[in-house]
Amino acid sequence: MFDTLLIANRGEIACRIIRTCRRLGIRTIAVYSDADADAQHVRLADAAYPIGGPRPADSYLRGDAIIEVARRSGAQAIHPGYGFLSENADFADAVEAAGIRFVGPSGASMRKMGSKAGAKELMSAHGVPVVPGYTGERQDPEHLAREAERVGFPLMIKAAYGGGGKGMRIVREAGEFAALLASCQREAANAFGRDRVLLERYVERPRHIEFQVFGDRHGRIVHLNERECSAQRRYQKVLEETPSPFVSPDLRARMGAARSRPRPRSTTSTPAPWSSSSVRTAISISWRSIRACRSNIR
Repeated sequence: MFDTLLIANRGEIACRIIRTCRRLGIRTIAVYSDADADAQHVRLADAAYPIGGPRPADSYLRGDAIIEVARRSGAQAIHPGYGFLSENADFADAVEAAGIRFVGPSGASMRKMGSKAGAKELMSAHGVPVVPGYTGERQDPEHLAREAERVGFPLMIKAAYGGGGKGMRIVREAGEFAALLASCQREAANAFGRDRVLLERYVERPRHIEFQVFGDRHGRIVHLNERECSAQRRYQKVLEETPSPFVSPDLRARMGAARSRPRPRSTTSTPAPWSSSSVRTAISISWRSIRACRSNIR
């Protein structure tokens, strides 16, 4: 366990991490932009260092400056909080290369989970049930049309990268496929810079249930039970509720068991059961799909 932690963030998330570290007896290092010199997280930390101008690009997104502060301050670990560099695989790798622990997923894990297609393949390889579909790299329209016939209708075309409800089309019959595929690929390319898609069987009237999962490099994995996220508008969550009123104790136990199956030791980083930036994956399910032992990996 380390005794000095740098928080590469600001605001409430930084304050929460600092308070938790104080209870654990861990010394904290804050970083701040010129605009945040008098911010609460700066006052709460044991020490604070400036890292640049008021724009995030000139401060909180400067991985090199943050790592340099960690070296100067004697921090043995960096917690990214959320946002900013928390999902930047190159930053996670740079932190580890500097001999400092990154509190969160490894760069390799981020890259594997950065694509819905890759995430589904990874989960399937570890025995987690997933909705039937196609996640391959071959993307020419003729091949995708053949795969759509194999998967069956109705199906959903999804952008393999990105989120926010963009790049998703429901196809109810084969005659609609070509036009909706082209539309989905255009939107994905414009929104995420990549037009790769995946196909999966469309589940009518699903419940969207997420489990947050924490894991460490020693194979220890826990989950924090479910969040009900079915209230959505344009494929985006409006609110979350926990516990879900639709999940029975038995279903909760079965879903938790599926989500907490062991993974290779190399897929996660430092043990940190209190980290808000640990490995997180989510499942979208419906009663029909859970009966078939199938679940959507978002």
